[in-house]
Amino acid sequence: VQLQASGGGSVQIGSSLRLTCVGSGRSFSEYAMGWFRQAPGKEREFVAVIKRRGGSTFYSDSVKGRFTISRDLAKNMVFLQMDSLKPEDTAVYYCAADEKLHNIVIVNAEYGGQGTQVTVSS
Repeated sequence: VQLQASGGGSVQIGSSLRLTCVGSGRSFSEYAMGWFRQAPGKEREFVAVIKRRGGSTFYSDSVKGRFTISRDLAKNMVFLQMDSLKPEDTAVYYCAADEKLHNIVIVNAEYGGQGTQVTVSS
């Protein structure tokens, strides 16, 4: 079972990026899926989560109104549209999956994977 994130890059303030995470090895349709990030020297930080079967979404206060999470159940994918990027968004972004949404919010999900680097410069 694997979650692979992609779509990161180096951009300037105010730019947009769209991250993609593909799950393999099992169906995640019954799992909540989400994103967390880790900046150098900092702890992992919850970013966004979407309930199983594409239900409700929740965001950290730091990204609310700028980031949008969505998913494609049929393709076992979750996306993170990031707009109005700021330097403080610079981090490695990881996707995660868990039967319990709460575990993603506390950054303790059952499934995780390799991340993708996002760098925002001024």
